[in-house]
Amino acid sequence: MRLPLVLILAAAPALAEIDASVRPPARPAPAPASEPAPPAPLSAAVRDAVARAQQPAGSDAPPAAPPRPGEGAAPASAGVATIATAAPARDTGTAPARPAPAAVPPAGPADLSNGGQPALDAWIAAFRPRALAAGIEPATFDAALSDVPFDPRIITRDRNQTEFTKTIWDYLDTAVSDARIANGRAAMERHAGALAAAEAEHGVDRHVVAAIWGLESAYGGFRGTDSTIASLAILAADPRRSAFFEDQLLAALRILQAGEVAPGGMRGSWAGAMGHTQFMPTSFLRYAVDADGDGRRDVWGDDPADALASTARYLAAHGWTTGQPWGVEVTLPEGFDFTEARRDNPRAPAEWQAMGVRAADGAPIPDHGPATILLPAGHQGAAFMIWPNFAALEAYNTADAYVIGVGHLADRLRGGPAFAGGWPRADRALTGDERRELQRRLTERGFDPGGVDGRIGPLTVGAVRDWQLAEGRVPDGYASPAVLDALRQ
Repeated sequence: MRLPLVLILAAAPALAEIDASVRPPARPAPAPASEPAPPAPLSAAVRDAVARAQQPAGSDAPPAAPPRPGEGAAPASAGVATIATAAPARDTGTAPARPAPAAVPPAGPADLSNGGQPALDAWIAAFRPRALAAGIEPATFDAALSDVPFDPRIITRDRNQTEFTKTIWDYLDTAVSDARIANGRAAMERHAGALAAAEAEHGVDRHVVAAIWGLESAYGGFRGTDSTIASLAILAADPRRSAFFEDQLLAALRILQAGEVAPGGMRGSWAGAMGHTQFMPTSFLRYAVDADGDGRRDVWGDDPADALASTARYLAAHGWTTGQPWGVEVTLPEGFDFTEARRDNPRAPAEWQAMGVRAADGAPIPDHGPATILLPAGHQGAAFMIWPNFAALEAYNTADAYVIGVGHLADRLRGGPAFAGGWPRADRALTGDERRELQRRLTERGFDPGGVDGRIGPLTVGAVRDWQLAEGRVPDGYASPAVLDALRQ
C-alpha cells in the first residue's frame, strides 16, 4: 500500500464494519444497534502506515488491514495514514515549540513470540535512552511506558492481517449498508457546522469527510479502547515492523508531551490508529488541527470537530481537487477493448464517450479532466470512471475497495443511488497462499507480476492481463479463482 502512510487498514473498529480483521473492533461506545461494526479493509492512519509498508500503491485488493493517514504508506492494519514524520504545524500555521528531533534508529526488536512480558520490558528499557536522546522527557517516558502489559493478541493480529481476504462486494455490502447511510445522514445533521467549516477551510467535500468518519469509526461509535502507547510499544518491540512502529511510538510520546491528550485518553485500535478517523501518531503531528480553538487537537473526544477538520486537511494536502468527484459508475459498450482499462491510460471524458462509455444513470459524464476506467472485479463487475481525487483518497488507504467504499458512501449520503452494475458474487476472494501461487505460476509462464508477495497490485493485474491476452481470454486483469485454476492446468 502506499502510504501517506496508509499502512493498511488497520485497526480501527469502525470501518470496523469493513474489515474487522485489520482493525480490531473498538470496544468503546457501541454504534447504533442497527449499524454493524464496519469491516476493516486497512484504515487511514494505520492503514496508511501499514498499507504503504505492505501494499503497493494503487493496489485494488481489499485491504487486509488498511493503514491510516500518516507517513507515506500505512500498514495494512493501520488507522489513518501515517503521513508525515515531521511534527505537523498546527492549524494556526505556527511551528511546534520544540524542533522535531532527528530520526531515532531502532532500539533492537525483541522476540515477543516467546519472550512475552520479560522481552517487552527489556525492549522498553533499551529504548528509553534512545527516546530521551530524541527529545522525550524522562517524566513523559516513564509515565507512559512504565508497567506496559504484554498483550499477545496484538502480535497475532499483526501477523495474521495480511491473510485477510474479502471480496469487494462483501466489503461494500457492509461499508455502504442502509444502516450506515441512515446513521451518516443523522451524524451529518448533528455536526453540520463542523463539517461545513472543514469543507470551507480545506476545500474537501463534507460528504467525503463524513464517509471516512463512517468507515473508520462508525461516526465515532467505535473509536477503539486499546492504549495507543501500549499497542505501539508491543508492535515496536516485535521484529516484523519494528522501525515503523518505533517512529509511531515516538510520535505518540511527543503528542503526550505537548499536552494534546492525557495518557489515559490516548486510545484507539490495536495497531495504534487513533480517534474518530483513526489517525496514526505521525499523521496527527503533521496534519491534525485545532478546529474548535480550545488549544488542543483533540481527535479522541466526543466532539468530532477537530478530527473532521484534520481529515479534510489530510486529503487537501494529498491533492484533493475541490469540485471534482472521486469517480462515477459507467457502462461499457459491447466489444470494449479491456486493455484500455488501466490506471496509466487517462483520457478526456469526451474520448471515453466516443468509445461508447456511458454513465450508468444515463446522464452526461461530467468533464473534470482526464479520467481512467477501473474494473475492480473484472468485466463481470461494476465499472467506474475515476479522476485524480481517487488517488487523493488512496493516500488515506490504498485499497481500491476502501476508496470505492468511501466514494460511494459519500454519494449515498448526498442522496445518490446505489450502484447499478452487479458483481460476480459466485466468486470468492483468493487466500494469501493462493495469491502467491498465482504470482508464482504467472512468473513461471513468463508474465512478471513484480514478485511473489501475495499482493494484487498494478503489476500483478498487468501480468494477469498479458496472460489473458496470450490465452485469448477477456483481458480485464481480474485475478479470480478461475484464472488460478487455468494457470494450474
